[in-house]
Amino acid sequence: MNIKASPHAGVRGPADHSIRDQILLAADEHFSYYGYGKTTVSDLAKAIGFSKAYIYKFFDSKQAIGEAICHKCLSSLLDKVREALGEGSAAADGLRILFTTIAAGSTDLFFSDRRLYDIVIYSTGEKWPSSQEYERQVRELLKNILRQGRETGEFETRTPLDDQCRSIFLAMESFVNPLLLQHKLDGIPAAIDDLIKLVLRSLTP
Repeated sequence: MNIKASPHAGVRGPADHSIRDQILLAADEHFSYYGYGKTTVSDLAKAIGFSKAYIYKFFDSKQAIGEAICHKCLSSLLDKVREALGEGSAAADGLRILFTTIAAGSTDLFFSDRRLYDIVIYSTGEKWPSSQEYERQVRELLKNILRQGRETGEFETRTPLDDQCRSIFLAMESFVNPLLLQHKLDGIPAAIDDLIKLVLRSLTP
């Protein structure tokens, strides 16, 4: 996975630095093989050939390194969602695309790189900024779709938009939250389709 550091808490030094990228690549390999919990900063330092103190010039903790990797992973998933949404789609189609793309991408990660998925789960459970920002952006995408549906007359406008968005997110959260999704891998497409049909009926003008 091509990893570049992104600005968030715990990152130190110049914004663009090849050493930081080397640290992230080594961390990604170690986390994927040994898991986040069993990898130490000393392990990463040994793999790269630098001292632990030198790594701390770029990240103030192992969590900061995990944050950067988690941020990259979740941002990549959101990029896929935005690409799938495209332009000109009806709002009802947008709802389906939003949740099916997220669930499919998360499921692919679960089966292709379980150790990395575990970092995302850990991030979600510990409420790291990376996972909270991911949820915020999913909510924002949902709100934009609902707003579009209201403007085109596809969706009812009696319910306050924020209430509508919050209720739908709660109904679909088990397919958005990686911590919950891991327990619902069987029958995901059919379950999402059933829920989306129910949601769309509630949105009928």
